[in-house]
Amino acid sequence: MKKEKISLLLGYMESQEEEIDKILSEIREINPETKEKTVYLAYNLHNLYNAFEDLFREIAKIFENEIESLDYYYKELLKRMTIEISGIRPKILSKESYAILDELRGFRHIFRHAYTYEIIPEKIEFLKDKLLRNWDLIKRDLYNFKSWLKSLL
Repeated sequence: MKKEKISLLLGYMESQEEEIDKILSEIREINPETKEKTVYLAYNLHNLYNAFEDLFREIAKIFENEIESLDYYYKELLKRMTIEISGIRPKILSKESYAILDELRGFRHIFRHAYTYEIIPEKIEFLKDKLLRNWDLIKRDLYNFKSWLKSLL
């Protein structure tokens, strides 16, 4: 693999991590005590997953090319991040990180597509708490992948 592509991916990763950190900081600060704040928290959880998905799409583009099945594209993209591709790249996400991000992906789908969906504050707060409790796992996985990329330069 060309070093230019690796450098480009590293730069993109660092840029996305800055965005992810900004969104996560916002999520940490929101106390969903009103309907408006609950909706705002839900919006930020939605945006957080979008930022991860953009990163994973870029990784897939560099290493795996395309995902064939458009029916299950979003689920398949995330699942691919848990798979080591021998001779190509290590896995990006542990099973634990995958489980958390998959729950966030599912929530994002509902938030984006279910126009009559009632946002339940307890569910949103539960998702926020679960994400924050397990954030170090996700951060560690991204760090390990970034370290691997740097070792290729």
